[in-house]
Amino acid sequence: MNKISLFLALILPVCTMAQKLTITGNVEGLPDNTAVVLIDLENASATLGEAKSKGGNFVLSGKLEAPAILGLMVGDTMKTAVFLGNENVKVSGSVKTKMDDWKFTGSKTQDDFTEFQDLFIPKFEKINQLGIALQSGMGSDSLSNAMKSQVDDIQESVDLFIKKHPSSPVSAMAILSTIGFTEDVSLLEKRANALTREAMGTAMGGQLKKALVDARFNAVGSVATDFMQKDTSGKDVSLAQFRGKYVLVDFWASWCGPCRRENVNLVKTFNKYKDRNFTVLGVSLDEEKDRWLAAIKKDELAWTQVSDLKGWENEVAQKYRITAIPRNLLLGPDGKILAKDLRGEDLDGKLEALLGK
Repeated sequence: MNKISLFLALILPVCTMAQKLTITGNVEGLPDNTAVVLIDLENASATLGEAKSKGGNFVLSGKLEAPAILGLMVGDTMKTAVFLGNENVKVSGSVKTKMDDWKFTGSKTQDDFTEFQDLFIPKFEKINQLGIALQSGMGSDSLSNAMKSQVDDIQESVDLFIKKHPSSPVSAMAILSTIGFTEDVSLLEKRANALTREAMGTAMGGQLKKALVDARFNAVGSVATDFMQKDTSGKDVSLAQFRGKYVLVDFWASWCGPCRRENVNLVKTFNKYKDRNFTVLGVSLDEEKDRWLAAIKKDELAWTQVSDLKGWENEVAQKYRITAIPRNLLLGPDGKILAKDLRGEDLDGKLEALLGK
């Protein structure tokens, strides 16, 4: 036997074992002939494997190109997400408990996924609660500080998680699922570069690569993408017209409570710095012109306002990937983005540093 043949003979059993995913289940109280289905959560119509239970047991198989998040459904009401590759996995549990509490063994990726969920889901829930409180008008320094502290905790947890699991595709998911908590593209790239090819060579790794490309778009330090939209009188206004000035591009709407409350601060800041090479360009996500104009008048917004009256489908908001308001970008005279989401004292402090008191 030559060296190549010997090498193939040695690795063949390993490759054969890794050619498909096999899930062997033992579920207490599971009725016979219960349907068990495995689907790709990226394509819910694609069934990867299916089986029928007998005596509480089932075996289903499917083939994956790489480890991925899958949906495991048992019967009509029980379902859970799993992160598996081509491996032999055992699952045990009871119909009296949630599937999320069932035990999966034989998959390192699923172990990492469970660790991720236990660590991050409570943090995400806390962030969500704080966000609701802030959006509902209950904003206060203590709430804002609590939000910042929670975001900082998530950032630290991500770094610790990927350091512990550099080869796991779950680490790619950890970066991807927390990408909205930072505008620091270099930090995101540093995290991605800390992962191995094994972690990045999956669907999740591919999504992370695409997200990093998106994150570089209109990042701090880059030149803001130009746009043109009509003002309140129907005249075309472009962002390029504001070159040579410091300009705050402000995304808002008449129906947005937090936006309207922030307008009070923004009016004060505008009046303070309007004669020092600073202005504001409002981009409204309104749909009704009368309400848009009424809000401008009531809030005494003396700067240029534009909108295509398409609501969330506003073409500028789509171009800038705005998914929540209020949002803003502070641009320098050269059109480069200096900062994002500066409000109240933070915006005043930034302009004071740039333009003086």
